[in-house]
Amino acid sequence: GAGGLALLGLALGAPSCPHGPALLFVKTSQGREEGRRFYACSACRDRKDCNFFQWEDEKVSETRLAAREEYNRNHRPPFTHRQNVERYKKFVLLPLPKRRFCQECQQLLLPAEWEKHSDHQFLCDISTAQLKSPSQLLYPLENKKTNAQYLFAGRSCQFLLDLIIGLGFRRVLSVGTPRLHEMIQSKASQEDFRVRSLLLDIDFRYSQFYAEDEFCHYNMFNHYFFGGEAAHETCRKFLHQDNGERVIMITDPPFGGLVEALASSFKKLMAMWEEAEKEDHNNQEMPVFWIFPYFFESRILEFFPSFTMMDYQVDYDNHALYKHGKTGRRQSPVRIFTNLTPSMIVLPVEEGYRFCALCQRYVSSGNQHCEICDSCTSKDGRQWKHCVLCNKCVKPSWFHCNNCNCCALPNHACERTDAGCFVCGKAGHKRSTCPSLS
Repeated sequence: GAGGLALLGLALGAPSCPHGPALLFVKTSQGREEGRRFYACSACRDRKDCNFFQWEDEKVSETRLAAREEYNRNHRPPFTHRQNVERYKKFVLLPLPKRRFCQECQQLLLPAEWEKHSDHQFLCDISTAQLKSPSQLLYPLENKKTNAQYLFAGRSCQFLLDLIIGLGFRRVLSVGTPRLHEMIQSKASQEDFRVRSLLLDIDFRYSQFYAEDEFCHYNMFNHYFFGGEAAHETCRKFLHQDNGERVIMITDPPFGGLVEALASSFKKLMAMWEEAEKEDHNNQEMPVFWIFPYFFESRILEFFPSFTMMDYQVDYDNHALYKHGKTGRRQSPVRIFTNLTPSMIVLPVEEGYRFCALCQRYVSSGNQHCEICDSCTSKDGRQWKHCVLCNKCVKPSWFHCNNCNCCALPNHACERTDAGCFVCGKAGHKRSTCPSLS
């Protein structure tokens, strides 16, 4: 029968895989509200990427525990962050002809290591400019559910940085946004530039280019700092070094990731900020930009009711579809969700955004104000239309279906109530309102 999974979250004493503590899930099946609980990798939804699995009530033998420890040890990076920092110091002192980067190992090479990598492809004459732009030197990890390193296009990156500066922020907690961190770091030497950034990312390769107070190896699905208490303290100090400087968290998670797991980690990062001199925060939330597709809006608002979705289209260099300027369904669905006052987020007028005085926020040119809904209702940049029967605005390509009693595409698979529910097979309701769903 029909079934599914529910995330129960982080459990005390959870077993670990190479990506840190596993998350606890429960299997749900037809006719049963709850099934057997199990642990699975927090970062990888595909078993091909990380096959860790353990039933919660399973007794694991000492032999298997030892084998697991050995496996986790073997999957650690070849160098620690501190070792990578020392290697970088030596690397920058090398003359240009001796600066090599192994493309297969994704590693900066010192001359003594050349022979070991002799049959690998490598880049020569690595310039200082390349070292300051590691996101362009490293291969993007494009697994949609685990890493999904779709890197901000220059347009979006510059917009975000201009917005940060314009809003008066001087510190940025960059969670999974290596290109924004890179842009901030590259400008750090400028005399009049005062913004600082700390990158938290699951891609350990960045430790080759950044000091320990600039990068932390971090899994945003289970709030795990691979560097242990020292890395956790680095993040805490960064959030607490106030001196009148405002801090904002900007995060761009993999779009295939679990929203509830991400929300749990972000709340913990926000709590770290709140711990610092609570009286100064006046019960406010840490300012956040969560960058995610618009169709996750209801899920994000479920965990963060104070958030609002902005109309700005975020685009990416290495994604075939998520581009700015395209029309209809081809335009980027990625938006900014924020707990800042919407009217403060000024969107570029030259790109067609305008200010709606009724909504008190900037909207895209095609997003027309609906007098019945009393809101600019479009989510995808096109002008939506109001359906009186649904009592809400819907996409322009949708029409009201009397069988389903809601708007849908003309060629949709009609869910007639007399055909029975897809989940439990009983008549009288649709799957969306099935009592079997927890």
